Amino acid sequence: MTHFQLSAGRPNPLGATFDGEGVNFAVFSQHATRVTLCLCDEKGRETYLIDLAEREGHIWHGYISGLRPGQQYGYRAHGPYAPDEGHRFNPHKFLLDPYAKRIAGHPVWNDALYGYEIGHVDEDMSFDTRDSAPYMPRSVVVDPSFTWGRGERLRLDTPWNETILYEAHVKGLTAQRVDIEHAGRFLGMASGQMLDHLTDLGVTAIELLPVQASVDDRFLVDKGLRNYWGYMTYGFFAPEPRYLSNQDISEFQQMVARFHSAGIEVILDVVYNHTAEGDQRGPTLSFRGLDNASYYRLTDNMRFYVNDTGCGNALDLDHPFVLRMVMDSLRYWVEVMHVDGFRFDLASTLARTSGGFDRDGPFCRAIRQDPVLNKVKMIAEPWDVGPGGYQLGAFPSPFTEWNDKYRDNVRKYWRGDASITRKLAGNITGSALRFDHDGRPATSSINFITSHDGFTLMDTVSYNHKHNEPNGEDGGDGHDHNFSDNCGHEGPTDDPAILALRAQRRRNMFATLMLSQGTPMILAGDELGNSQMGNNNAYCQDNEVGWVNWDEADPDFLAFCRLLIAFRKASPILRQKRFLHARKRAVDGKPDVFWRRADGAAVTEDDWCQPDLKFLGVEMRMARGTPAYEPRLGAIFLMFNAGGKTTAFLPETLPGHRWQRVIDTSGQSAAAPRHGKVDVAENSVVAFELRPVSGRPIVGEAKQARKAMI
Repeated sequence: MTHFQLSAGRPNPLGATFDGEGVNFAVFSQHATRVTLCLCDEKGRETYLIDLAEREGHIWHGYISGLRPGQQYGYRAHGPYAPDEGHRFNPHKFLLDPYAKRIAGHPVWNDALYGYEIGHVDEDMSFDTRDSAPYMPRSVVVDPSFTWGRGERLRLDTPWNETILYEAHVKGLTAQRVDIEHAGRFLGMASGQMLDHLTDLGVTAIELLPVQASVDDRFLVDKGLRNYWGYMTYGFFAPEPRYLSNQDISEFQQMVARFHSAGIEVILDVVYNHTAEGDQRGPTLSFRGLDNASYYRLTDNMRFYVNDTGCGNALDLDHPFVLRMVMDSLRYWVEVMHVDGFRFDLASTLARTSGGFDRDGPFCRAIRQDPVLNKVKMIAEPWDVGPGGYQLGAFPSPFTEWNDKYRDNVRKYWRGDASITRKLAGNITGSALRFDHDGRPATSSINFITSHDGFTLMDTVSYNHKHNEPNGEDGGDGHDHNFSDNCGHEGPTDDPAILALRAQRRRNMFATLMLSQGTPMILAGDELGNSQMGNNNAYCQDNEVGWVNWDEADPDFLAFCRLLIAFRKASPILRQKRFLHARKRAVDGKPDVFWRRADGAAVTEDDWCQPDLKFLGVEMRMARGTPAYEPRLGAIFLMFNAGGKTTAFLPETLPGHRWQRVIDTSGQSAAAPRHGKVDVAENSVVAFELRPVSGRPIVGEAKQARKAMI
């Protein structure tokens, strides 16, 4: 570029906006005294420095005609460098645009990236005059318009009670699929091979670990590692460059379009609770240099940061422009990139105000009233490390929540812990004690046994202890309370008895997940028997430890998972929107849920209090109050047996009906039981469906159900 014209431009929208003739630049800074736009050539070298002289409120803006998509740029902000007053302006530091739609490259770690002199006696109170530009990536002007396919909808809108979540890492899921072109990238993620696998499995929504531009922590890079999971975001609008094959953001849009064509929603794991700039000792990359006192929540001594996230800082969503940035980012990913929802990392931090967690605070209010965002899927990780941060069950609709209590209780039950069965019973029926309030549906609990954070399903039955030595933190990282059991040997073994026990326990846990009320989430690779070799915190393992191993997939377990998911999808009883509370139904006078002992009698209060209670039978029907257009007849009877082999009695049936065994994790025959009795193998899950003697599933007989309505 050799010629351009600068004019006032406009304050909205924020960011760099191409209109066909030029680019409008608008950036927020409440406390800056001067903001300089830095235009760069194709090699990233600064060629023009332009002060944005126009200011409306706290938005600095200008318009440059003749600029095109692909133009690289950044900012330098002038103002006071007074850390004890919350200000850390340093014009020697090249800054990314918080609204950048694409970021070229990643920071190259160098002391010049810091606003202070590392090693100085005054620490972060000192002032560094070195230019950070040679070590900084560049913001890039883009035209995000994309030609979506005919009939492409903004989102799929799969109901929560029909949703099967699948948590995956873009690179981790595809890196070792040698038959995939663009493996490890967005285009590889939506390859035909991956779509075939996910649709055959029965997945309805893929939840991607962070795909927004992120930073590799310096201490990891120094050890030859990287922040593989991507939870150090510094570009809330830009896709992570590593996942782009040709550095074109349309590749992400192509991925979403292909997922949608396969009937699979795309949900993003997003990190708005903190940024990659860390605490007062961290680098100056964007927010800190543009307006530290506005973007971050600071302590009474404004030199320091509130750290409810454990990552060094916390964004201040009490500030209207910070909240606006988050909301603008979310809407961008929905309206421009067509994603179907979000999982909010450390969501308790987002809901904090100066007074602590507030479910009716600015963030939750903004989401609930927004005409775009209140229609997409919202998943909260309902905790952080700050005071009062554990808030499972406290988020308002439309949020669902990761339920770690479900994970822990299922693991404890199947490893044989005492006094867990009653807790498991509550989890199986949707964790109503946590979620049945304020009109929230029974799908509010995101049930999971494994996630990216912790052991895989295979490692849960193969290791008693974490093995995180490759992380280089002397084993001090990761959870110590895994509620796992190695079944008699730590790690890999050739012992057939141990392998059989591990396979059985994996089937039990997966069956429990798919037979529970709530919304199930599967960790990518669990259906294949993937192991991380005992590493329960593989956040920095961009290698065979963190990648899904396709070469050693377990075809039998994969087939079992497909069977369970298909059964869940076919049974409205297993995926209800209303909670089950053992209330008698008007349609037939039967309770919607009934707990039974092995002898067929009702579980008593004394039974629930027995620490060695290992057998649990539960009879489920459609909940009382189910709308007339949904089938109400039919029943499911589930048996969970963490003890020895037993003979169990089935509930009485109506004339002309029988209980049909449809799932048995022990592999026993599906033959119909005789005389209302059935043998239940030790450590197994059995599911029965009430069917007419003709053999057709009652749950599918909508016409018969409607005739029985009252």
